[in-house]
Amino acid sequence: MARFISGRAVAVTFGVLALTLAGGGFAAAQATTAKPVAQTGQPGARPVASVGQPTVTPAEAAQAKAALREGVSPSFVAGSTSFAAVSSAGVLLRGRDSVSATRYGPGQYQVIFNHSLVRGGYVANIGDAADCCVPPTGEVSVAPRLGTPNGVFVQTVDSTGAPSDRPFHLAVFTP
Repeated sequence: MARFISGRAVAVTFGVLALTLAGGGFAAAQATTAKPVAQTGQPGARPVASVGQPTVTPAEAAQAKAALREGVSPSFVAGSTSFAAVSSAGVLLRGRDSVSATRYGPGQYQVIFNHSLVRGGYVANIGDAADCCVPPTGEVSVAPRLGTPNGVFVQTVDSTGAPSDRPFHLAVFTP
């Protein structure tokens, strides 16, 4: 059977898409002074009431390690996409390779997967928990979960930039 799209073409396409969505600009390194602990979280485009990621508790670290120890599911293929659909209450509704979701506070969530996400890419959007409806307005940011190689930190805000609980869909691309 003929192969129409090579793996390299797919990788280049995702790279171009990521650069396009990120603005595709260049950044220059600047010398900075050490920031106070309260300012060393996830940066946002607008100032929000939250100051970053909550600290990983020993119980959460143990849960994440247990998910890695249990092994990768038979459906996981390197270079594939894992996903999670999470409610505004932080409940994992459905997903592929996702193990759990946790809500920390207004608009702050953690999603754990059953494989390492190091060197992976994350894309999220505000999405309705049901399969029928238009989601509420707002914005979403994603980042690696600090101290958890198989976790993603998700922050949601309303249209004014205030932290707000929003359901979301998260896709993780792993090499």
